[in-house]
Amino acid sequence: MVPTLITQLLSTKPEGQKVTVCGWVRTVRDSKNLVFIQVNDGSCFANIQLTFDRNAPSNNANVNNIEEELKKLNTGASVRAEGLLIESPASGQAVEVTLESLKCLGTCNPDEYPLQKNKMSMEYLRTNAHLRARTNTFGAVYRVRNQMAFAVHSFFQERGFQYVNAPEITCSDCEGAGEMFQVTTLSMEKIAEIALEKGAKGMKPEDAAKLVDYSKDFFGKKASLTVSGQLEAETMATALSRVYTFGPTFRAENSNTPRHLAEFWMIEPEMAFFDLDDDMDIQEEFVKYLLNWALTKCRADLEFFDKRIQPGLIEQLEKVAKADFVRISYTDAIAKLEEAEKKGAKFEFSPYWGCDIATEHERYLTEKIFGCPVMVYNYPKDIKSFYMKQNDDGKTVKAVDVLVPGIGELIGGSEREESYEKLVAEIEKRGMDKSIYDWYLDLRRFGTVPHSGFGLGFERLIRYVTGMENIRDVIPYPRAPKLADF
Repeated sequence: MVPTLITQLLSTKPEGQKVTVCGWVRTVRDSKNLVFIQVNDGSCFANIQLTFDRNAPSNNANVNNIEEELKKLNTGASVRAEGLLIESPASGQAVEVTLESLKCLGTCNPDEYPLQKNKMSMEYLRTNAHLRARTNTFGAVYRVRNQMAFAVHSFFQERGFQYVNAPEITCSDCEGAGEMFQVTTLSMEKIAEIALEKGAKGMKPEDAAKLVDYSKDFFGKKASLTVSGQLEAETMATALSRVYTFGPTFRAENSNTPRHLAEFWMIEPEMAFFDLDDDMDIQEEFVKYLLNWALTKCRADLEFFDKRIQPGLIEQLEKVAKADFVRISYTDAIAKLEEAEKKGAKFEFSPYWGCDIATEHERYLTEKIFGCPVMVYNYPKDIKSFYMKQNDDGKTVKAVDVLVPGIGELIGGSEREESYEKLVAEIEKRGMDKSIYDWYLDLRRFGTVPHSGFGLGFERLIRYVTGMENIRDVIPYPRAPKLADF
C-alpha cells in the first residue's frame, strides 16, 4: 500500500480505515502496556502518533513482530507502519494510528546521530546541512520556501507573463561590480608553471596577464557565472512583452555576514511598455500577493516561527499585506532622514544627498517615520546601475527600492534606459567594454520600447517571511566564503 502523507492523514475523517504511514521517528515513549511513537514525514509541521496497546485483545499475528521492531527504534530511525486511523483521545491531535504492523526501515544509532533532543544552535546545524531538514525549524523553512516558489510562478502566470531561463554562464556583468566567479577550462597549474619560467627569464610582473590566452579557453573569451539574468530577460521582454526569470545567480563578494550568499536565487521580471509607475504598481501587488499566500498556505509553520523565532512575525506580515505603500522620492527621503538626525536620531552613517541609503536608514523610514512599507524612487544615477533610465534633471535615474519594516530593502527595480545614445554614453563613461554589450544595445536599435523590471532575492524573501536571522539558514545548501562542503 502506498503510504499516505501525514498532512493528508491529519485532515482525514477517522473511521477506522486502514492506512500506511512512513516517516522518521521523533520520539518513542514506552509506558509498560502502551507504546507511543511520534512520526514525522516532513509533509507538515505536525507529527502523527502511532499507538500500540500490549493488553488489547487482538488476533493480530504481527504482535510479536511489532515488539521486535520496537526494540530497533530511536530518534531518527525510519519506519513503515500500517494500522487503523482512529479519533485520538489525547488533546492537541485529532487522529492517531493503532498499529497492526511495524517495520524499522533504517536504524539510527543515538550515540552517533548529530540531531539530539537538546537545543542545537543554528551554527551547529549549518555543519549538518544534509540532516537539518529533519528538525522542526528547517522543515518549516523548506516548506515555506516551496510554497513561496509556487506563489511566484502563480503570480506571474496569472498575469500573462512567460517564464524564461537566463543563462548561468555569461561574458557580461549586469551590475558592473566585477564580483563574479570566473568559469574556465584553462589549467591554473600550467599557467603558474609558465609564469615561473618567464619570471626566471626576466619577465616583468605587470606583463603577467599576457600569459593568459583566452582564445584557448572553452568559450574563447573570459566568462563568468552570472550575477543576474536581467539583461537576457530584457531581450525576451522586447519580443514576448512580459517575462520573468527565477533561477540561481552568483556573486563573489567576500562578505561573511548574515545577509550575504555566494549562490542565491533571483526573481527578475521584465515588462515591455511599463514605465516606472507601472513598475511600482506591480511590485506592491507582488509583495502583498506573496505575503497573503504565506499567511494562508503556511499558517502552521508561520505560527511556529512567530512563537520560536520572531515574536510578532504574523502581525508584521499581516500589517504589510494590508498596507498602502508610501511612495517618496529619494531627495525627499534623504531630507526626512537629515531632519530626523537633527532632532536626535542616531545613525552609524549620516545621511546626505548622494549616499546609498543604508539598511539603518531604510528601517528608520519604514519603522519610525512612516510605520509601513516605503517605495523610494529617483535615485542619484552615480550610485545605480548603467542600464537605468535617466531623468531629465541629468542627476537621477528612474530607480525604485521597496523597503519593508523589519529588514529594509526587499525589491530593487527601475525603468530601463531605452535610448541607444544615452546607454552608449553611460557605458563609455563608466569605462565598460562596449563590445561586450553590443547584443544588449541592439534592443535599442531595433524597435526600442519603454520597459521596466525589478529583482527580488528569493532568500531575502524567505528570510523576511520566516523571521530567520541568517540568510544561510533559508537555503538548503548555503554557499559563502569557505563554505561549500555539502
